[in-house]
Amino acid sequence: MSDRVRCSCRRCTIRSLMGPAILITVGLLFLLHEMRGGNFDFSNTYPVIIIVIGVVSLAAALAPMDGHISSTTVTPPPVVPGSTSPHAPGGLTGNLPGQGS
Repeated sequence: MSDRVRCSCRRCTIRSLMGPAILITVGLLFLLHEMRGGNFDFSNTYPVIIIVIGVVSLAAALAPMDGHISSTTVTPPPVVPGSTSPHAPGGLTGNLPGQGS
């Protein structure tokens, strides 16, 4: 399992429905093609898929982001009093694993 925290805001929830909406649309188009034939082949109905993508994207863009959890937020590691950071001037430099030391 992943330790990743999933966002449960409305925008992220709607965006997560993009794949299932496209899959259902393609399934319905193939079903209509088998039942009716002729006008419902893929070359005539690909605009329907584009419309579904646009509708889901528009719904996600208009949805509020209340309670959004950003995946780019990085919390800095805790600083231990009395120690020097390896990135601070005068600290340890070049002692990172994989640098041939």
